[in-house]
Amino acid sequence: MRHRSTCWAALSFLLSLGLAVQVTQGFANEPELIERFETPSATQTLIVRSTADISIYAPVVEAFLETQSDLAIVYEQWGSNDLYSQTRQECREDAPAADVVISSGVHQMVKLVNEACAQSHVSRETEQLPPALRWRDELWGITREPAVVVYNQELVPPDEVPKSRFDLLDLLRPTYTRYAGRIATYDIERSGLGYLFAFIDAQEASTFGALQEAFVRTQAVLSCCSSDIIRGVAEGRYLIAYNVLGSYAQGYQQTDDRIGIVLPSDYTLVLSRALMIPKGADNTAAAAEFLDFQLSPAGQRALREALLISPLLETEEGAEGETLSSTALRPIGLSPSLMVARDQLTRETFLKRWRVTFPVP
Repeated sequence: MRHRSTCWAALSFLLSLGLAVQVTQGFANEPELIERFETPSATQTLIVRSTADISIYAPVVEAFLETQSDLAIVYEQWGSNDLYSQTRQECREDAPAADVVISSGVHQMVKLVNEACAQSHVSRETEQLPPALRWRDELWGITREPAVVVYNQELVPPDEVPKSRFDLLDLLRPTYTRYAGRIATYDIERSGLGYLFAFIDAQEASTFGALQEAFVRTQAVLSCCSSDIIRGVAEGRYLIAYNVLGSYAQGYQQTDDRIGIVLPSDYTLVLSRALMIPKGADNTAAAAEFLDFQLSPAGQRALREALLISPLLETEEGAEGETLSSTALRPIGLSPSLMVARDQLTRETFLKRWRVTFPVP
């Protein structure tokens, strides 16, 4: 039996009324938002912790529940760093845990699996995944989301839209560039995803050092979250945002045509959010069904409709690279190589260089 605190009892009451609950910030390792989804005759509960916004992932959850007769899902929306810390603490203490953890901080997920924090699962659906999206039958990549450049279509002239990192550097090079203070990107200390993208950029491209220098010289703005960055671009507070998740950008674009999206032609990173079933999970059977559903044709359709399998990467026939060559797509595979990003010395060295570039006020 899972024990909850008094706070959780109150949250459970509100969730039982079908209400989304905003969690007050200020405590370490707390979810940002919680919502309950359920079938009419729910007798069991699946606890899902995820870095994906509830507003984005809800259709996938609802599509899964259409295949169930007695299940409720409590969906907790987390920041990637807090989710990693919470999951790791529960693992180390052999404490009750969520039934499913899904994170865009895939390097953190690989670290958790390596520390024996996950349960294994093998099915027809998992065995059909390519090796790069399946590690040790304990971690699975379930989405395909590009890291893109977002720009304001009303404020950035067509001939200044950066199609590559080299183009972005050219925009920032002039001493009195009008883009000063109007470029946004992730704060890699607050965002596990932002750290991952920046770390891979540093390995992948000769432009990384030049971009860092250009960002600090032009007073680029740092933010924790994709939605905040994209909203800022739409509202004109920022003109361009770098390394933003394409799934969030395209979702925003559907209701706001001020948003423009570019897949960088020099290379485009492609993220697959990672799912694991923690070793302390209670409802492992429903967790496995939730995973298998997302890998099934019906689940893949739901993920596509939610833009978590990005149409930016596919033609109608499913061929990849609609807008750039296949060699420009750089998928982030689930493998031990990602653990380099979690190595303590490597991480501290990388963050130290970042702090020099973006000193804390």
